[in-house]
Amino acid sequence: MNDKQQHSISLTPSETFSLSTKEKIAVFIGVVGLFILALALFNTNFPNKTLFLSLSLGLITAGTLLFSHSLYTTKLEGIKNDGVWFKSLTSRGVSAWILGIVLTGFYLVLYFFPQYLGQGSSGEANTGLIALFDPLSFLLSGRPASQWFVYGALYTLAILIFGYKFILKYRHNRYQQLRTVSVMFFQLGFAFLIPEFMARLNERPEYNLPYYDIKSMWPLNYYLFDRWSVNGFINSGNLGLALLIFGILSIFVISPFLTYKYGKRWYCSWVCGCGGLAETAGDPFRQLSSKKLSAWKLERWLIHVVLVFSVIMTTAVIYSYLGHDSTKYWLTKSTFLIGVGGLLTLVFALTMIFKRHELGKDAKYGALGFFVIIAALFIMHYTGTSERLFFVKSSVLRSAYGLYIGSIFSGVIGTGFYPILGNRVWCRFGCPMAAVLGFQQRMFSKFRITTNGGQCISCGNCSTYCEMGIDVRAYAQKGENIVRSSCVGCGICAAVCPRGVLKLENDSMKGRINSNDILLGNDVDLMDYVNGKSC
Repeated sequence: MNDKQQHSISLTPSETFSLSTKEKIAVFIGVVGLFILALALFNTNFPNKTLFLSLSLGLITAGTLLFSHSLYTTKLEGIKNDGVWFKSLTSRGVSAWILGIVLTGFYLVLYFFPQYLGQGSSGEANTGLIALFDPLSFLLSGRPASQWFVYGALYTLAILIFGYKFILKYRHNRYQQLRTVSVMFFQLGFAFLIPEFMARLNERPEYNLPYYDIKSMWPLNYYLFDRWSVNGFINSGNLGLALLIFGILSIFVISPFLTYKYGKRWYCSWVCGCGGLAETAGDPFRQLSSKKLSAWKLERWLIHVVLVFSVIMTTAVIYSYLGHDSTKYWLTKSTFLIGVGGLLTLVFALTMIFKRHELGKDAKYGALGFFVIIAALFIMHYTGTSERLFFVKSSVLRSAYGLYIGSIFSGVIGTGFYPILGNRVWCRFGCPMAAVLGFQQRMFSKFRITTNGGQCISCGNCSTYCEMGIDVRAYAQKGENIVRSSCVGCGICAAVCPRGVLKLENDSMKGRINSNDILLGNDVDLMDYVNGKSC
């Protein structure tokens, strides 16, 4: 099928989906590479770990690149459905469920049973799969591998090789190519290599740098303000202090400014590792995101509940290691709580004063979240101690947050459910960073997706391939700008549109939201309406 053009425009597949000879060879090469990893998983003792690790990763890379090259370069440029709803893997078939179970099982073992991957404990040497990655870990950081190093290496490899596949698929679209190269660069450099080099710096006595993915901001980086992390930065001299200040500036200055200029896409589609994996390895599953109204309602509630939980938990963590004596340190427990409450009150007040008309009925839900946080601050002030918060041990509370949000939601469900629920499950329903950026984008960003309703033929490609579950076609049919908190600005809707109806733009704030109601002839004097719009 892949060696010739598909001329049929039938809604049903006119040919069987078979692999070419080159693609079969590519699959065999990749499977051999995976087989080496499987042997390591079952504690095979390789005589030369460096050789076999290089061979495994090299074969996986070569097989994927060869397959991608054969799959897309034999076709004309442009997006094609290619029977996506008739393939088991991309239409929730048996293959999709098997892959989902395998991915979910991997994450469960990674988070909760690392010993089955060969993680050594109590100073013991690594075995199995983790031991196979020891040579690479020693090369980069000078220390043995851990389950997190193995995960980071495989995660980065997935973004790189599937990023190449993505670039070939969307080679007609410069925007898609640039943002894919961007997420590949940030994942390889900022998320993988730089933290490992920082660990090597810790061999020198003047450094005690904690693990830090520079591009990962709070609240996505929920451990940034943990005691061990802050102490590590402070004890590492000027470099550590600079990194901590950069982390704080990223939250309150850099992120709002870039979101104002470019929307949340600057992070979610160009920088973020979660988004990077979703856009590259998860691209075949983007059409599986639910467009139902019930899914949209669940999304709005769930992601903002996680955000409120994140704010309360971060505040509680910092509160737990501050003191009461201002003579020892100016930032006391009370000062900190007052500062958090004051900042949130200022944001809430400005939003209600200047943007209430844009929020509509959502304003009351925002007010509910604000009052929940303020109530939590009062409870923390009157009942909290250094050991207990909300009558629960602070360590237990912190562990629960890391378990349910940082592990189960973002990892097990967020990635393991790609083949069933689509590639942006975590970004859409759970990521607190997406919620913060979405609020900023909705309130004061210059970014919007403009539509030319007169050109729309209602093909539905835009809605089908929106990974965030937005019914883009409904906006296009009305000629209404798309200004949604959930939109990550991936631009796929514009890329798959056969008529050029959609365009990603950064323009002035005036006229950004142009809600167009569909009017019937009896509802209004149409000539008065048109004359009024032209004034």
